[in-house]
Amino acid sequence: MEAKVREEYRRLSRRKLLQRVYDFGSAYEINSYSCSQCTVAALYRVLDIPEALVKAACSNAAGTAWQLVGTCGGLVGGIMVLDYFYGRPFGHMSDKKVIQDPNVTDLLSSQKIARLLFNKYIEEYGTITCADIQQQLYGRVFYLEDMQEFQKMEEAGGHANPEKAPKIVGNAARWTMEILLDKGAVVLGK
Repeated sequence: MEAKVREEYRRLSRRKLLQRVYDFGSAYEINSYSCSQCTVAALYRVLDIPEALVKAACSNAAGTAWQLVGTCGGLVGGIMVLDYFYGRPFGHMSDKKVIQDPNVTDLLSSQKIARLLFNKYIEEYGTITCADIQQQLYGRVFYLEDMQEFQKMEEAGGHANPEKAPKIVGNAARWTMEILLDKGAVVLGK
């Protein structure tokens, strides 16, 4: 499947498109929170993908449902978009018999593509977990459901400092777009 780039972004160079996606991700994180949803929203802004993906990414933030236990939401949001293009279709699943090739091939190939984004996280942060990334950024972990803790994170630069949470989301959005470009799901100039 090939993604259609929205009209206003079709003539951008690869470098400018990647920067635009990064900027959208960062700005959404500054203003809206939810790293998973902001990553998907950044990609939605430039690609003709269903708005439902943005909504579906809402609660994969702060390590899943703001509980700090789980994968960074930026990674989850990016994988959701990658799976939209490369994931195994429903028609290749069964509730009646064990799946055999080529259906398993669909599943395995989507995992390889998702792993490209996973590997970017490992290269950059050495981890994929929200709590570990928070520890790196702030020197501690904040339980965001507690408003006092949330405020402490904000005072530490949480969403206002472009080198903190907004950078994580910007990177996730940019890396996802790079993969889509490299794998041919997004073609510039169309």
